[in-house]
Amino acid sequence: MNTLTFKPLAKKLRFDSDNMWLELTDGRQLGVPLVYFPRLLNAEQKQLEEYIISGGGSGLHWDNLDEDISVKSLLLGIGDQTQYANQLLKKAS
Repeated sequence: MNTLTFKPLAKKLRFDSDNMWLELTDGRQLGVPLVYFPRLLNAEQKQLEEYIISGGGSGLHWDNLDEDISVKSLLLGIGDQTQYANQLLKKAS
């Protein structure tokens, strides 16, 4: 049996005041609230625009913000795992 699988790859990224908009190579567009990623939410517009599409389109990287986001995690609705882990640690103590 043959099945086709498509790996979602980033093509372009833009921002408005509340969201990050990711365009994929297959034409889909994904809007992600910036509140999912506090470093991006608190960044200046110029810093947001200094991103690199990494891994052949599988990731997004900001050197100046020390932020890395996988396209796959965005499609799965997964936000900043560092923040989530810190919240769990606070609840446990």
